[in-house]
Amino acid sequence: MKKIEYQLFNFKNHQYIIAGNDDSLQFIGSWDKGVTELTSFFPDYQIIEVKKGLEKYQDQLKEYFNHQRTTFTMPLEFNGTDFQKAVWKQLLEIPYGQTRNYTQIAQAIGRPNSVRAVGSAIGKNPLLIVVPCHRVLTKDNRLGGYRGGLEMKQALLQLEKN
Repeated sequence: MKKIEYQLFNFKNHQYIIAGNDDSLQFIGSWDKGVTELTSFFPDYQIIEVKKGLEKYQDQLKEYFNHQRTTFTMPLEFNGTDFQKAVWKQLLEIPYGQTRNYTQIAQAIGRPNSVRAVGSAIGKNPLLIVVPCHRVLTKDNRLGGYRGGLEMKQALLQLEKN
């Protein structure tokens, strides 16, 4: 059975779960959702809470939240289909403080007729914040959906505007 390690990460009145190992980060959870969100992404994994070992990922997230970092340099591991991975990798190309829409993402990955599938893949992004799905809006610049909830999405967009 595969294993994934996680830690609880508290910052600015919210708790996040981050998960991975020494080699890569594999998951960042939504505000205050707890371990059930992690298990829904990794149902066939043994999930192990650790007290140490994932701090290097927490440090970069803290820097981001404190306006000291606009890009992440941590190694990431994507667990998903080839299509999902293509979408998530395209999200990494959206610069800090900018947004794109679902149609633009579909076009960028060479699948212009797959806008709904792109939306579905974005909704399954296991690496919130680092893979910036919060930067994707609807074609008419509305927030659309967000796994972490619209309040979290709005807060991340606002953070990047300041």
